[in-house]
Amino acid sequence: MKTLLIAINAKYIHSNLAVYSLKASAGQWKDEVEIAEYTINHLREDILADIYRRKPDVAAISCYIWNMEYVQSLLKDLKKVLPEVDIWLGGPEVSYDCEEVLVREPSVRGIMAGEGETTFRELLGWYHGEGSLAEIKGLVYRDEAGKFCRTGVREYEKLDELPFVYGDMTKFQNRIIYYESSRGCPFSCSYCLSSIDKRVRFRSLPLVKKELAFFLEQKVPQVKFVDRTFNVNHARTKELLRFIKENDNGITNFHFEISADLLDDEEIGLLNSLRPGLVQLEIGVQSTDGQVLTAIHRAVDFDVIVDKVRRIQKGRNVHQHLDLIAGLPYGTLKEFRSSFNDVYSLRPQQFQLGFLKVLKGSEMGRRAEEFGVVRTDRPPYEVLSTDWLSYGEVLKIKGIEEMVEVYYNSWQFARTVELLTEEFEDYFGLYEALADFYEEQGYNGRSHSRMERLLILREFALSLNPARQSAFDQALLMDLYAREKSKSRPAFAPDLSGRKNEIYEFYKKEAGEHQYLTGDTYEAMNARQLLNQTHLEILSGETEKWYLFDYQKRDPLTGDARIIQIQNI
Repeated sequence: MKTLLIAINAKYIHSNLAVYSLKASAGQWKDEVEIAEYTINHLREDILADIYRRKPDVAAISCYIWNMEYVQSLLKDLKKVLPEVDIWLGGPEVSYDCEEVLVREPSVRGIMAGEGETTFRELLGWYHGEGSLAEIKGLVYRDEAGKFCRTGVREYEKLDELPFVYGDMTKFQNRIIYYESSRGCPFSCSYCLSSIDKRVRFRSLPLVKKELAFFLEQKVPQVKFVDRTFNVNHARTKELLRFIKENDNGITNFHFEISADLLDDEEIGLLNSLRPGLVQLEIGVQSTDGQVLTAIHRAVDFDVIVDKVRRIQKGRNVHQHLDLIAGLPYGTLKEFRSSFNDVYSLRPQQFQLGFLKVLKGSEMGRRAEEFGVVRTDRPPYEVLSTDWLSYGEVLKIKGIEEMVEVYYNSWQFARTVELLTEEFEDYFGLYEALADFYEEQGYNGRSHSRMERLLILREFALSLNPARQSAFDQALLMDLYAREKSKSRPAFAPDLSGRKNEIYEFYKKEAGEHQYLTGDTYEAMNARQLLNQTHLEILSGETEKWYLFDYQKRDPLTGDARIIQIQNI
């Protein structure tokens, strides 16, 4: 009997940890289980055809807010082409309103609700003639008469008893590796499903170390922990940080979601001692307003977060990702603006503006009407308005979100953006004006190249203060070449055609002396090769300045080339 576990991911680089964990936990029937991973960008007819060709006896689909609409459209035809196949669903998008889902989807036999590893293994046993369906905890299904049956809640899994899901890493090339060392969350954030399971359970440290050692030996680029709060246990956090420091392979990066306010001095010291780029931290701020935080049950002092974030930044080695959520109870546009300015002032490597998702099973889902939260009827159930934030204001924040993503989070325009902040009373005002500029000039709704984004930013800058054209142009050129040796040169850049001999003479001298470009790679190059692999820019101001861009050595936090100001040309 063949069982097909189907995952429809948001992007190709993602992998679905759930289906791999189910297969690994299938026990004696593991070899009968296949995994089929697709993305929401695949054509539905192509996925349907692929599932049909695999000829499963049972199909189980993993359901989330980002793929549920896709799954629903697929279900309409799947039963038509494979009428004898039993279809099961699982995942957070179907675990909290199982009966409603079964009414809506008559082709579905049942739902695995909650943690599914043991449930899935016992379900496979039933298909092989073991026990009865009614005895398998964690199921909601329709019986032969069409009656809905609920078998009761499945006990939480013991994490050490769950098999390690990774082995052959070739199938995960160019994809993010997700890893789980704990389940549950001690906090009660009203918008989050993790707050339902407040009993934090850990995989034992020896087992975690063994599995992390596997990733390090395989030299995977990134391991992303899905633990909701990685640093909830101080002793465990320190032990794991020491382990990855001592076993650092110079390649693998580890991503953790943490509560910054919980970090102690020793943990910050350990973070500051790591190789640049070894670790990145995701820190959910959500809001800096006390009333908003109280309403969503987040007892966090932002001043403490500020202190911890800045102390980590002193090491210049850890990528930090901070985020806010728009549409929370009591969150006005004025409050969001204030929170935006507070977080922006910390200059994280990534600043994410998110929008409240009113998830099934969450406290926010139950209290949405009380808070006047209006959300979309379709996944991802995103906020449209609240008693404190109009739909028009939501759209304004969405425009600002786009500008932050393009001009801040990319780090491709950092110097120019920093100059532009001087033109505004606050940081929010810059991105608000930039979003308005895009709208007024008709630039929205188009796909822009990096050079086009740069030229639009210049147009915007000159519309604000044409007297600073020279400063803006120099910053734009530095931003352009910090990331790459651009094949095209913008029209506003100085004409260096008359300086070619000087530039070549610099590289001839460097090929002999290697004063600036050092290392085996560069020492084997002649002048022409050095010129092709690097960039030399001449900027005119009160005094002429020469800058050399070394693309072999990049900032691990920003991706910028090493930039050297050249003396004595």
